Amino acid sequence: MSLFNRLFGKQEEPTNSQGGTNMLKIGIVLGSTREGRVSPQVGEWVKELANKRGDANYEIIDIADYSLPLLGEPGGDASGAAAWSEKIAEMDGFVFIVQEYNHSITGALKNALDYLRNEWHNKAAGIVSYGSVGGARAAEHLRGVLSELLIAHVRVHPALSLFTDFENGTHFAPKDVQVQSVNDMLDQLVPWTEAMQTVRTKAAEATEAANN
Repeated sequence: MSLFNRLFGKQEEPTNSQGGTNMLKIGIVLGSTREGRVSPQVGEWVKELANKRGDANYEIIDIADYSLPLLGEPGGDASGAAAWSEKIAEMDGFVFIVQEYNHSITGALKNALDYLRNEWHNKAAGIVSYGSVGGARAAEHLRGVLSELLIAHVRVHPALSLFTDFENGTHFAPKDVQVQSVNDMLDQLVPWTEAMQTVRTKAAEATEAANN
């Protein structure tokens, strides 16, 4: 707080990730678009847990809400690309809700990642996966993609089993232990997201200096 504000009792607005006008923005990205998907259930559960923390603004980002045909496909309706770019650009960090399809991530998620580049750079991410083995193989594939996009991905990784955290593979009913797992992941994600703001600022300053 400045000397003027201390003397006259004016309170400055907090500007860090713990509250105020500049709270971190973390997008919870639903990685599946297929009919019958359960990712919305998982995403809403993660958001509910995250909102209780009060350490960032969390928002569901559903790839299905954007028109993103296969990148480079002729004649495709890419009308959603600009909105997708704008939404990702305004985020400081991400939680990816990842499904395992044939030992990897979905084509929809890979396509959505490929649509952008600079918008992903120097941000942080956590992963929540699910599948027959907790989606572990898809999460490991995703880590390679995130690294190439300069996204710092945190170590803790909630892995949900189709056999123990879902009923009949369709109704999400997570075990109690998974709540702690999500919070442990967010405990790492939030400070990394905050730290990466500094990295983005330094990168922008370096680019500006190089162009002058």
